[in-house]
Amino acid sequence: MENELTFVAPEGVYSVTEEHKPTPFNAHIVTPVLHPTRLSTVTVRYPLSKSAVAPGIAQLWGGGKDRDNKNKEKDKEHGKEKEDGQSLSSSEKPGTEEDGSPDLLLSPTLQPQSPSLESPKLFSPTMGMSKKKSASRPKHNIRTTTSTFVTRLQSVDNLNKILQSKQGDVTYLFYNAGKNFFWTELGKKMKDPLARITFSAYPTCHDVNKDTPKSTCLDVVIGFSTGDLIWFDPISGRYVRLNKQGCISSSPCTAVRWVPGSPSVFVVSHADGTIIVYDKEREDGAFTAQKPFKRSTAPPVSQSESSSSSFPSDDASSREEWDPLESIFVTPPKWHPVATHSNHSRGRSDKDKTAKNPVSHWRVSRRGVLDIAYSHDARLVAAISEDGCLRIIDAFQESLVDCFASYFGSFTCVAFSHDAKFVLTGGQDDLVTIFSMTEGRVIARCQGHSSFVSAVSFDPVRTDKRTYRFGSVGEDNKLILWDFSAGVLHRPKLQALHQQRLSMASTLSLALRRRGDAAEGSTLHLAPQGFSGAEVSRYHPAPSRNEVAVVQPVLTKHVEGDLLTAIAFIPPP
Repeated sequence: MENELTFVAPEGVYSVTEEHKPTPFNAHIVTPVLHPTRLSTVTVRYPLSKSAVAPGIAQLWGGGKDRDNKNKEKDKEHGKEKEDGQSLSSSEKPGTEEDGSPDLLLSPTLQPQSPSLESPKLFSPTMGMSKKKSASRPKHNIRTTTSTFVTRLQSVDNLNKILQSKQGDVTYLFYNAGKNFFWTELGKKMKDPLARITFSAYPTCHDVNKDTPKSTCLDVVIGFSTGDLIWFDPISGRYVRLNKQGCISSSPCTAVRWVPGSPSVFVVSHADGTIIVYDKEREDGAFTAQKPFKRSTAPPVSQSESSSSSFPSDDASSREEWDPLESIFVTPPKWHPVATHSNHSRGRSDKDKTAKNPVSHWRVSRRGVLDIAYSHDARLVAAISEDGCLRIIDAFQESLVDCFASYFGSFTCVAFSHDAKFVLTGGQDDLVTIFSMTEGRVIARCQGHSSFVSAVSFDPVRTDKRTYRFGSVGEDNKLILWDFSAGVLHRPKLQALHQQRLSMASTLSLALRRRGDAAEGSTLHLAPQGFSGAEVSRYHPAPSRNEVAVVQPVLTKHVEGDLLTAIAFIPPP
C-alpha cells in the first residue's frame, strides 16, 4: 500500500530511505527562495583494502588530530610539494605552471567528425600541448583562506577516519541551499553532512566531473550569483577561484556543465544570455566581449566555414543586426584557436597567444540562458533561454544547429538522452516536450503537471534501445515518471500527416545534415523542390497540439513539503 514514504511503480515499490533537511544557522529568520536547490552526484570507487587518504586532510577539515599529528602531516605535505614540483600553499599565486597553452581536450570522443582544413577548431585535440603534463590540483586551502568569499566551514568529526574506512563504490551528493553548499554521502543515515561551506554569495549551480573521480580527489565547479566560479576538491579541501569578482562576466551563473570526456574544460551559462567556456587550469585573462552583430557576407580570415556562427569582423561598414534565432555570436579571445591561427598568419608575438580564460565566449540570446545540457559525445549543447527557445549548438563548430520555440512561455529545464537522440525540456506551459535530434522536430508532449516544470532527467538504468524512462518534478510538487517508445512516437498521425509535413518544412537544418538517419522510403528528410540549402531556416515554431503525440504518466506522486526543484537518478549499488 502507498503512503507518504512509498509509491508503487510498474517495476516495483519505491521507498524514501533518507531525507536531508539542513537547519539554517538562523532558523528564526525566514528568507525567500531566490536560488533553487540543485543536485550533483558522483560515484567514487574506493579500494577494497584500506589505504591512506591524501595527506593534510585532517588539518584541512578539522578531523580531531592533535598538534603533533598536524605537524607530521604538514611535513609530509611539504615533502610532497617538493616531489611534485607544485606548491599547494594557499599563499602562493595561482597559475605559476599554467601560463603555457594547456592540453585543452585530449579525449578521442571529442574529435570533430568533419574537421576543417582552413582553421583549427575549439575542441580539436591538435590544439593541446604536444607533451601531456600531469593534471594540476587546486592550490588554496579553504579552511585557512583569508578570502571573505568563504565565510564559514563546518565538517563532521573524524572526517579523516571516515574517508579512510570507505570501501567499494560510494555515491556522494552535492547540493546548495541559500548561501550554503553541502557535501554528503548517499545510503548513510547521517545526522550531519560531511561538509558544509557558507559563502558570501549565493551558490546557484554546480557540477561534478564524472570522468575524473578518485578516492583521493574530486573536481567540483560551483557557480554563484555574482558570476564567480570555484573549482573545488572536497577530498583535499582546496579550491581555485575563477572569474574572480566578475572580471570576465559579472552576470549570475545559471548552469555549469563539465564537457564530457574532458578533465579540465567546462561551460557556464549566464543570466545575460551568454555561454562561456572555461578551463580550470587557466588563469583569468583580460577579456571584453564584443557587441553582437551579423557577420558580413565575406567571412574574415579567422572565421570557420560554418554559416550559423557569427565571428567578429573588423569591417564595421558590413555589420548588420544580429538575429539570435539564426546564429550564435562568438567572441574569440586572443588565445582562441581561431584567433591564434589568424594572429600567427599576421606574425603576432607569442605573448598574445598565452592561453587564459575564457576559452571562448558565445552570445546565445538577448535574454538570459536558464539551463544547458551536453550530449554524451560532447558534440552538441542544448541551451534554453528566457526568450522561449531551445537552441541546439554544435560545440566543435561553435555554431547554431537548430532553434525550437516553446508552446507557451519559456522553457525551464533541459536534458539530453544518453544516446544523444532525444532532448527533454520542461516549461512554463506545464508540459514536458520530447525533441528528436535525428528528425529535428517535436515528437511528443507529456501532460501531467499542473504548474511549471522544474527539472527533467533520464533514468539510465531503465532506458534501453527501444524504451526510454525519464522523470520530472514541478512546482505542483509532483514527481512523475514517464515511458515512451521511440518507434511508436515517430509515426505521425494519419489525419494530420499532410499538414505535419508542411509545418515541418523549417526543420530541414538537421534533416539535411542527417539524411542517412531517415527511414527507407521516408520523405521527411528530403528538401522541397527548388529549395536551396542557403535558404534553410534554423528557427522552428512550435507545432499545434493536433500535430504532436501525447504521452501520459506512468506514475504520479505528490510530495508534501517544499517545492521540488531538482531530480537525479542514482545507479543501483
